[in-house]
Amino acid sequence: MTYEEAAAYISEVPKFTKKNAPENTLEMLRRLGHPEENFRVIHVAGTNGKGSVCAFISSVLQKAGYRTGLFTSPHLVRINERFQINRECVSDEMFLKAYEKVSAVISSMLSDALPHPTYFEMLFAIGMVIFAAEKVEYLVMETGMGGRLDATNAVAHPAACVITSISLDHTEYLGNTIEEIAFEKAGIIKPGVPVIYDAGCREAARVIAARAEELGAPAVPFFPGMAEVVSRTDKGIDFVLNNKYYDYRCVHVPFPAEYQVMNSALAMMALRVIDPERRIDDETVVSGIGGTSWEGRMETILPGVILDGAHNPDGVAQLMKTVREVRKDRPAALLFAAVSDKHYEEMIRTMCEGHEFCGIIVTQVGGKRAVKAEEFAEIFRRYTDVPVRAVPDAAQAFDEALSSRPEGGMLFCAGSLYLVGEIKEHLQ
Repeated sequence: MTYEEAAAYISEVPKFTKKNAPENTLEMLRRLGHPEENFRVIHVAGTNGKGSVCAFISSVLQKAGYRTGLFTSPHLVRINERFQINRECVSDEMFLKAYEKVSAVISSMLSDALPHPTYFEMLFAIGMVIFAAEKVEYLVMETGMGGRLDATNAVAHPAACVITSISLDHTEYLGNTIEEIAFEKAGIIKPGVPVIYDAGCREAARVIAARAEELGAPAVPFFPGMAEVVSRTDKGIDFVLNNKYYDYRCVHVPFPAEYQVMNSALAMMALRVIDPERRIDDETVVSGIGGTSWEGRMETILPGVILDGAHNPDGVAQLMKTVREVRKDRPAALLFAAVSDKHYEEMIRTMCEGHEFCGIIVTQVGGKRAVKAEEFAEIFRRYTDVPVRAVPDAAQAFDEALSSRPEGGMLFCAGSLYLVGEIKEHLQ
């Protein structure tokens, strides 16, 4: 079997299976020899920012000399992106070897009349096999969706749990209120395992703190007042972090979005919780934060061209705040696409409220979850008088947006990580 054949098989899995009970994932891990028990795990959940927190923690651990695995989702271009070791994607050969081992276990499960794992459950198992075989010391692991019923929650004894900001997203699965969604995210908390969390939202913080107390898990909140921004440019932000772990420590975040202050602070606090002896000194932590890269999150791919995977109303609100801060007096154009299960009209309304864009192109991405470009165009026209064009092909839409942006102006591409992936594949 080839890498391409394995990736094609996995992509077909959602067509003939559904989400399984957590016991099914546990049984798969048992038959694999519990590879997830071979390394220390930092488990990260949340609505927005969990991938960034994973990237920050991974960067610092690598800087400190640890062999570090990183498991995130989704991938932008190739499936290997979900599995990184010291921030390098695993090879096709490494992926294929793990796939074959997991596939053999799945065959044995099917012969015993057990359900076929879902797409994400299968990728999670492949990741655990890879990281065990490659002898990583730490694994920084992002949940897929939610937390309580997520496949990643099969890891029984993480070193720490981190919960980032919580807002309304995936409401059809996770609940219609902040409290309901926070309950699902707090499902990753384990008895006695420290949980570091964003306490900026009172409703979410109450749910997380209550669950931590119930399980005897040390609760470590991050309050916005612990960090003070001291300077910013379109390339990054400098802030000072002050709490019981860091005494007025100045930090540079190499991203222009202010929400990365909270994400990097959560990462820094998690690192202190898992390393109480401070074997990783402050200088290494700060250097690792400053050296972090994370694709598709306020990422400058060409001069004046920024990709951002914001794909829910709260993420878009943060994006627009950043647009106002970095564009200054420069004209800015927008390329937008989203998928059908997102609150895209609310996202579009938020994008139009500030009148930040001088031109808008909409396209479509996401395969079966795609929304017609013309539908986006009609919604934009309800909220703005700015010219809007619908270009169904994403690559063509990017080329047109790039060539038509005003001289000296900026181009923001947002609404979906699928759009980010399409653009990156096109540029490659």
